[in-house]
Amino acid sequence: MKENRDVRSLNVVDERPAHIKSGWMMLFILLFMVIASVALAILGGVFSEEIPAMIAFLPIGVVLFLVTAVMMAGFKLLQPNEAYVLTLFGKYCGTIKTDGFFWTNPFCAAVNPARAVAGVSRKLSLKAMTLNNDKQKVNDEEGNPIEISVVVIWRITNTARAVFNVENYMSYISTQCDAAIRQVARQYPYDVSTNGDEKSLRGSAQEIADVLRGELQQRVDMAGIEIIEARISHLAYAPEIAAAMLQRQQASAIIAARQKIVEGAVSMVQMALNKLSEEEIVELDDERKAQMVSNLLVVLCGNRDAQPVVGTGSIY
Repeated sequence: MKENRDVRSLNVVDERPAHIKSGWMMLFILLFMVIASVALAILGGVFSEEIPAMIAFLPIGVVLFLVTAVMMAGFKLLQPNEAYVLTLFGKYCGTIKTDGFFWTNPFCAAVNPARAVAGVSRKLSLKAMTLNNDKQKVNDEEGNPIEISVVVIWRITNTARAVFNVENYMSYISTQCDAAIRQVARQYPYDVSTNGDEKSLRGSAQEIADVLRGELQQRVDMAGIEIIEARISHLAYAPEIAAAMLQRQQASAIIAARQKIVEGAVSMVQMALNKLSEEEIVELDDERKAQMVSNLLVVLCGNRDAQPVVGTGSIY
């Protein structure tokens, strides 16, 4: 709710539709005005000597032509998922979000704060866009330095907020993305933590993505931006501890693999003893069973291939 209080503390401008007219209708009207201005100028110049009163047609035609030229600046053309945010002498007068050919007040100026930095047009794109910031070094929950970067898919949903609530919506979401990464990264360990927490940056990709999206969405609500998806694109230990952490991971993997091997070997030994007993192939006393179990475990759990030794005498 803190975000809502911050938004209310600003002079928030709500999006509203601009007053527009059909571009094709106004094009027909302006073409008629051009023809009329040319006709009046010709009449005033040609027949002014015969009819002195017609000399007034010349300045009327010139003025009509200049008015028509100014009104032609009001034509706007929009493709799907584009918008114009219009201001009239510094006052917000509405947004055009419908694709097509329109005419509006020619003195209305289209505003796009990202135009000066990113080199984009005066139109605002309502399409889904991708943000991929550089990798940054942060500390996870256990204090380990890690390198992390995310890919964010976002789009503008409130054009008035995007233009008037923040200085530049593109740099704003980039900065807030870096802040959200740091906030989320220090809440979770890189890998499964020793305190039993199952969520980790490496092992809980979907959960972390949902948390990151929610954190980032709260930060950019005031800019009229919707976060469609936010996912980790790069995750690794920082170079200064990468070698040590790799050894720890290898040791953990070796221990886990050994546990699986021992579990499998014990079950195989038990199955072998049960088969020998059921089929009555050989009668084994406790000492022979112990010797057989020892040999089988050495063969099954050893790192190298077993070298068979043929015994010809008794174990007693």
